[in-house]
Amino acid sequence: MTQNLREMLSSRLIFVLVFIAIGIPAGAQQQDQQQQPPSPPSTTTQSQQTQPQATPKPADPSQSLPDKPAQKDDRIFGVMPNHLTVEGGARVAPLTWKGKFKITAEGAFDPYEFVIVGVIAGIHQAENTDAPFGQGAQGYAKRYGAGFADQAIGNMMTGAVFPSLLRTDPRYYRMGEGTVGHRLRYSLTRIFVTRTDSGHRAFNFSEFGGNGVAAGISNLYYPASDRTVSNTLNTWGTQIVIDCFGNELKEFWPDIHHLLRKK
Repeated sequence: MTQNLREMLSSRLIFVLVFIAIGIPAGAQQQDQQQQPPSPPSTTTQSQQTQPQATPKPADPSQSLPDKPAQKDDRIFGVMPNHLTVEGGARVAPLTWKGKFKITAEGAFDPYEFVIVGVIAGIHQAENTDAPFGQGAQGYAKRYGAGFADQAIGNMMTGAVFPSLLRTDPRYYRMGEGTVGHRLRYSLTRIFVTRTDSGHRAFNFSEFGGNGVAAGISNLYYPASDRTVSNTLNTWGTQIVIDCFGNELKEFWPDIHHLLRKK
C-alpha cells in the first residue's frame, strides 16, 4: 500500500463511520370485512334467484407502494442521512430512473455532507495532503471543492447513473436477523451482488463501474502530479473499501441503536 493510499484511508475512514444513516420501512394494510344482510324469510312459492357474491381479490402491495422506500426519520448518531436502506423482506416498488436520481441526491446533498466534507478538508490541510493545493484559505477551498466533488460524483454514479443505465436497484436490503458472522458475510457480498429492478440478483457493475468513472473524473480537478494511474486506482479501491464499511454500518446500526436506547 502506497503512502498516498495510507493517507487517504486514514482520513476517509473517519468518513466511513459518519457516512450512512438508516431508514427502516414500516407499514401495514387494513382490510374491511363486508357483511351481507340476511334474507327475509319467504312464505310464498316464488322462485328465488341467488346471485353469486364475488370474493374481493386482495390488492397487490407492490402496485400501491410509492416510488421510494419507506423512510424513517432516523439518522445515525442523530445527524447522518441514509435514504437507500430498506428491510430485506420488505415489499417496495422498483425505482424509476427519476426516483433513483432523487433519492440519491437527497443523501449526497444533505446538509450533513457539507459539514463532514469541511472537516475532512481541514484534516487534509493539516496533513498537507495534495500539497500542490497549497495552504491558507485558497488551499482549503481547493481541498473542500475536490472532496465534495469526490463524494457527490461517486454517490451519483453508483446510486443513480449506473443503476439507471443497467436497471439495477441501488438500495441496500438489510438481512436484519441471523448470526453476526452470517450478516457480516452478507453485507460484504452486497458489494458484488445487487438486485435488478425486476427483483433478480446480478453482479454489482454499478459499484465498480460507478466508482471507476468517478475516480477518472477526479483527475480533472486534482493537481497534475496526482493524475497517475496508480493514484486513480488507489482512489477507486479506497472508495470500494469505504462502501464495504458502509454496508456493515447499514446492516448493524439498528442493533447498535437499540443497545444505546436501552442504556
